[in-house]
Amino acid sequence: MAIREIIEIPDPRLKQVSAPVTEFDEELKALVADMFETMYDAPGIGLAAIQVGVPLRVLVIDLQPEDPDAEPEACDHDGHHHHHQPTKREPQIFINPVLSDPSEEHSVYNEGCLSVPEIYAEVERPARVRVQWQDLDGNHHDEVMEDIMATCIQHEIDHLEGIVFIDHLSRLKRQMALKKLEKLRKAA
Repeated sequence: MAIREIIEIPDPRLKQVSAPVTEFDEELKALVADMFETMYDAPGIGLAAIQVGVPLRVLVIDLQPEDPDAEPEACDHDGHHHHHQPTKREPQIFINPVLSDPSEEHSVYNEGCLSVPEIYAEVERPARVRVQWQDLDGNHHDEVMEDIMATCIQHEIDHLEGIVFIDHLSRLKRQMALKKLEKLRKAA
């Protein structure tokens, strides 16, 4: 296991469409193990393979329900507080996930992303969605997700299509977010 470098915008790799996984092998298991280690270290609650530079349709999610930080921020949160907070780990792996049946009803969450550090913005998405995916052994699953899980899986599946959450914002809000990110980077 190893912590991999998380790529950040404007890295052009974040805009590419990830390829389906066809080999459910040791290499895939190693990638997923590294992704969890990288995500927990960040820390975040969701990570797509492309965020560690691997253009495959692989997501890891762990909402870590007892972590006070994990509740209001939809996906991935700022890791400077509660680093040692006891959390309940519920690691979930989604390979080749497909969304369908989005609900008419929408919910709004303040989202963040490990590839867009320190920036949070409200994004509106379907409140419920059906997800079909494969696990590490290639077995198929089919489930309806709601609430924060629905938001998080949609945010992560976006990465597989080359979309980051600020792409959902109005042009003005997106420009403001990018300016803020630039300022934060200069300060660092």
